[in-house]
Amino acid sequence: MVVKPMRSTSDRENGQTPPPGEIVVFWTLRDSACGECGEELPKGSFLRMDAGKPLCLRCADLDRLIFLPRGDATLTRRARCHSTLNAVVVRFSRMRKRYERQGVLVEEEALARAEKECLSDADARRLVRERASRRRDELDAEYVAAFARRVGELFPRCPAAERTAIAEHTCRKRSGRIGRSAAARELQGDAVVLAVRAHARHAHTPYDRLLARGVERAEARVQVAPSVERRLNGWRGRP
Repeated sequence: MVVKPMRSTSDRENGQTPPPGEIVVFWTLRDSACGECGEELPKGSFLRMDAGKPLCLRCADLDRLIFLPRGDATLTRRARCHSTLNAVVVRFSRMRKRYERQGVLVEEEALARAEKECLSDADARRLVRERASRRRDELDAEYVAAFARRVGELFPRCPAAERTAIAEHTCRKRSGRIGRSAAARELQGDAVVLAVRAHARHAHTPYDRLLARGVERAEARVQVAPSVERRLNGWRGRP
């Protein structure tokens, strides 16, 4: 996929493109494919460019974020403020010949907190219920329970709440995550360990903060690797 270069001064003054240092995600106008895992990315997908190759959000370690469309500046500002890791979503306008902001990707907890600050309690609760309903529609309860049990077998000291969180995150339908792979559906150990390692990296290390500061993905993983392994060994019950 060829990504057209962003314009700089005039577009940024108009708020159309993000300033240097921000994580940018592209809303594609044509079919593409992830340069790392090979997943097909149909038109309308989100991807991030990394070292000249397109990455799906899973490979870019941004798949825990959810999309907040543009339109409410206050909600967007507060959600980004509360979100450790966030990204700007842009799409190329063929008419204007430039990239334009479409919204942001933020952590779900950050969005819920921002909604509560911006909206009435009733409206905020309604939005939370709607997201929870969509999440249930994307989950196969039986498979999620089996995946969580397998996590417990491999990592007996992993707290039950985290086992469930890992299973729900990795097993969403149409997500392209490791939990939807054939190996994971058969509950093979390597696939489950990958899912647990990813959770530990995001939830128990400063990995997301490093990405937010602009540290390259590979370097950030190297920095947090010892902490991740200590966490996994603790959940396995090893010294």
